[in-house]
Amino acid sequence: MIRVLLADDEALMRAGVRAVLGADPGIEVVAEAADGREAVSLALAHRPDVALLDVRMPRLDGLAAAEELRRAAPSTAVVMLTTFSEDEYIERALGCGAAGFLLKSGDPRELIAGVRAVTEGAAFLSPVIARRVIDRLGTGRLTRGASALAALEPLTGREREVVALVGAGLSNAEIAARLHVVESTVKAHVSAVLGRTGLRNRVRLAVLAYEAGLVEEPPAPPPARSSTTG
Repeated sequence: MIRVLLADDEALMRAGVRAVLGADPGIEVVAEAADGREAVSLALAHRPDVALLDVRMPRLDGLAAAEELRRAAPSTAVVMLTTFSEDEYIERALGCGAAGFLLKSGDPRELIAGVRAVTEGAAFLSPVIARRVIDRLGTGRLTRGASALAALEPLTGREREVVALVGAGLSNAEIAARLHVVESTVKAHVSAVLGRTGLRNRVRLAVLAYEAGLVEEPPAPPPARSSTTG
């Protein structure tokens, strides 16, 4: 069972997200918060697997809450909930330890896919957000691409393969199956790459893969698991 904390200052939005997650029998919402400060407190009390955080909340916004959770509850994966009007927050959020980014107005299947992906150790960008990130990086893209390739230069061939697969949205288990190695080996490769590139998390690593041209298109969300709704 994947245990989720949901934080949004709009009660109606929380109800909608909770209903979507409730359609998956493997996901349980264990706590809800109306602001970032309450979200951090509840995360420390319940130790959820995933914290879904709205970007803009009173008392403590989602970005600051993500920073605190990265330090105080590193085992809780953070997924940010954003809107089309919040592009300016995306790059800031990349540095806050978030493992995923989802549009509030996106396909409900992406919500379930994102929660499952970050629980399995993968980064997850809503395909729409991934394209918007790439578009925002469009200015100076050649320079960024050259910098990305330079960052990959010290890596081994196998480590570059892992970076490409992280960029494609695969989890550690999926990468291990693709490369015919054990999952612990993949984790070791990811840790080594993060250390040698100076990147904070897998989302940054995925963006690096896009910039370096290792991934042509953002990954499409996997199909939702079958469920029965009344």
